[in-house]
Amino acid sequence: MTQAVPMVEIWRGDFLESAHSGHAVVCDDSGQIVEAWGDPEAIVLPRSSAKMIQALPLITSGAAKAARLTSEHLALACASHNGAAIHTTRVEGWLETRGLSDEALRCGPQMPDDRPAREAIICAHESPCQIHNNCSGKHAGFLTLAQHLDAGPEYVGADHPVQKACLDAFERTTGETSPGFGIDGCSAPNFASSLTGMARAMAHFAAAPTDSAEAQLHQAMRKHPDLVAGEKRACTELMRAMDGKVAIKTGAEAFFIAILPEQKLGVALKIVDGTTRASECAIAAILVKLGVLDPNHPATRKRMNAPITNRRDIQTGWIRPSAALA
Repeated sequence: MTQAVPMVEIWRGDFLESAHSGHAVVCDDSGQIVEAWGDPEAIVLPRSSAKMIQALPLITSGAAKAARLTSEHLALACASHNGAAIHTTRVEGWLETRGLSDEALRCGPQMPDDRPAREAIICAHESPCQIHNNCSGKHAGFLTLAQHLDAGPEYVGADHPVQKACLDAFERTTGETSPGFGIDGCSAPNFASSLTGMARAMAHFAAAPTDSAEAQLHQAMRKHPDLVAGEKRACTELMRAMDGKVAIKTGAEAFFIAILPEQKLGVALKIVDGTTRASECAIAAILVKLGVLDPNHPATRKRMNAPITNRRDIQTGWIRPSAALA
């Protein structure tokens, strides 16, 4: 088996202090590998990087049209958001139009990453709701699909019609039979594939016709990068840096995907030690390598070839891509 390769380096002065290894694959619209690092056949759990695949049945079933969902709803269905007001008010409004409330969600409560939202909850001596969960948009989509299918409320069960539809979409786009699943942080099944399978799926999205479900989803992500993640987040800032021409999405444990519609390419990336700083640097380096991200854009420099400072704001080192990605 091909081993993971060093992708990101942490330098302190003249010393290489740490290194993060990983696997990455770029596929074209025929599903073939264009470039790869490490083991293309590594079995992975894509975590939240698979949300646009999980959102496909929402459109293909006719549920999105019947519910009159907008591009904002579709962006939220693909989101791992900060729990800011722009996210929670939209999810709450979405649920209300379906005759539902926070109690219908099965993602669990989560303290928002957005500082004003978090401080408001703390100052009010309250607890976060499920709409604050970074996956609440995806779950609002699950509920909308469950209603459309006239299925039961426990939509996160692996044998529920919603999750069966998600598995079908996952296997169709990856071109593989999934070897199984793990339970995600939001309680929904997260199906496994090879890394190549995920890159193939993203290339499938990139090459899909403009009126397809796949195109509607990546167009929504590119149109609303603030809803996909939030201010100061890599997904939002890097999509803005690319002028909305590329959709990218992080996943827990240092996963990342990219959808490049103009190039009809898909990217999947996994840092094996699960460190987010490394996955953000590595995806930035690959996007620079593919010619879609300016290496000197502030959003890029914040994550790739970025200075590391100490508590006195003295620069002590750098985080930068390894020679394999440079």
